[in-house]
This record gives sequence, C-alpha cells and structure tokens, in this order.
Amino acid sequence: MYLTTRKNLLSRVMLHAAAVTFLSAGASVCALAQSAAPTPGDKPVDLKKSLMAPIDLTKPDDLSYSSSAGAEETALAKDFDLRPAEDQPPPRRRYGRRTNYSDRWHHPDGSNKFTFAAGVGFDLPTGSAGKDLGLSWKFQVGGGYQFNKKFAVLLQYDYDRFGLTGGNLDRQYARYTALGLVDDTGAPISFAGLDGNAHMWSLTLNPMYTYYQSDALGAYVIGGGGFYRKTTNFTLPQTGVYCSFFYCYQFTQNQTFDHYSNNAGGVNGGIGFTYRLSRFASQKLYAEARYVWVDNQPSANSVVSYYPENNKRTGYFPVTVGLRW
Repeated sequence: MYLTTRKNLLSRVMLHAAAVTFLSAGASVCALAQSAAPTPGDKPVDLKKSLMAPIDLTKPDDLSYSSSAGAEETALAKDFDLRPAEDQPPPRRRYGRRTNYSDRWHHPDGSNKFTFAAGVGFDLPTGSAGKDLGLSWKFQVGGGYQFNKKFAVLLQYDYDRFGLTGGNLDRQYARYTALGLVDDTGAPISFAGLDGNAHMWSLTLNPMYTYYQSDALGAYVIGGGGFYRKTTNFTLPQTGVYCSFFYCYQFTQNQTFDHYSNNAGGVNGGIGFTYRLSRFASQKLYAEARYVWVDNQPSANSVVSYYPENNKRTGYFPVTVGLRW
C-alpha cells in the first residue's frame, strides 16, 4: 500500500514536468516565427539577384591592413644584412671536382687501368703474297695498360693461318719433281697429292687511341710493330696402319715432309669500332681491320731454299671480331 502511493505520486510529478516543458517550447517557436516574419516596411531578399551581382574588389576606406609591405617593413628590410659579422670566418670554398674512383684497378675518371682482348677473324693476303697465300683464318689475344679512357698500350699475340694457292703448289711440284729424288729401293719419289699451308705468328706492342666514345659506341685507331715468324709446310699423303687389341685398319693422311721458316720485323696499323654490351659494364664487342707488313728477307747465312717465296716480304689484311674488357 505504501509502495503504490509513492509510485502514483512520482508519476504525477513527472507528468506535470513534461507538460510544462512542452508548453515552454511551443511559446519559444511562436516568438521566433513572429520575429522572422517580414514587416510591411522591409524589402524581400532576391537570392538570384545577389548571386548574379558583380564582385566588388575595391579596397574599403576603413581597411586597416595591407597585403604589401608598408614603410615600416621596407625600413626594416633595408637594415637586414646577410653578410657575416667581422668575427665570423669566411665561408669554405667549394671546388667543382669530379667524383674520384681511383683505386688499384681504376683511374680517377672511372676507366680500367688494365685492358684485355680476344678475337677471331680472317686474313686477306695482298700484293705478291696474294699470289702465293690464300684466304684463311686467325685468332688474337692481348692485354695491356690503359692510361685513361682514350689511350692504352697492348701487347698482342696473333696467329694468322694461310692456305697455298693452286699456282704456288704447281710451281713447287715442278721444283720437287726436277730434283729427281728416289726412295730406298731406287724408285722415283712421287709428289702426287702435294699440299701445304703457311702461318704467321707475331708478338707486337700496339698503342691504341680511342677518338670517339659514347654510352654504347666507340671508335679507335691502333698500330704498332714487333716480331713476326713466317712458316710454310708442304705435305704429302702417307699411308699407315693402325692396330688395336681387336683389329687393324689402314689409313691415309697428309704428313709434313718439307718445312721453311723466316723471322723478321713488321709493322701494322688500322681502325676499329666497339659496342658496349651494357652501360654499367666494361665488356665491349670490337671489330677491327688492319694492314700488316712484314719485312721477310733471305738471311745472310741461310742454306739453299727450294721455296724462295717464304723469304719474300709479306703483306695482308687481318679482320678481327672479338671481346674487349
């Protein structure tokens, strides 16, 4: 009974409070509506006209600031000095030097101190040598010191292989036949199937100057001189017998029976081009063509030679393609 009476009393209080709050809110809304209502003397606002009106950018007379510097700011700027005080040291001088890559393998300009090359190609005899020697192959290896990106000196070994022309072999066949040689039984020796080959190996010192170099392409001139050894071998087919543990068989192959050599000095010179495989690597493909001239001559104490062409001066064009790094 006591709890029920308290509950009814609390409910009446909350109901009276809600009613008072609702009546106060309604009175406030009515007062706001009466104040917002236009009076007979007010002009209605035209929103479209206000938005379409031009913007006035003139400076109002009552504006108390300026976006530009005034007299006070200008006076302060004149007194502002960026020069260091007398008790401060002068700024350190900077030198526009390139990055230094110098170490035991590189120069300050980034070029390698040592260079190497290896290539293969062909030889084209010329002049009097072109009548005796035929087109054939060659290989080349070398290495040296590179003073900078443009100048280097290489020590090179070249092996140039030549064939013998048909006219040269016919002439030599007649010479051998005219000797009237006989074997142990007294029968004349036959020179049928006469063949031969020649080669020139050399050890030379060659300065090289690169006169053009881009990121990928390069061009250079090269020349030098050194020692050349010219050798000619003549062969005849020989018949032999080979026996293994199970069987024997007969074979025929060319065997050298006559040999001539001549040592002389020579010079060379030419031009070459390079192509860098990568801008971040030093490996380059190269292709070069040179002219070689060797001063082959009969020696003062040489015996009678049955092949005098080996002692003639030799000229040829070697063309080489290879890799330089």
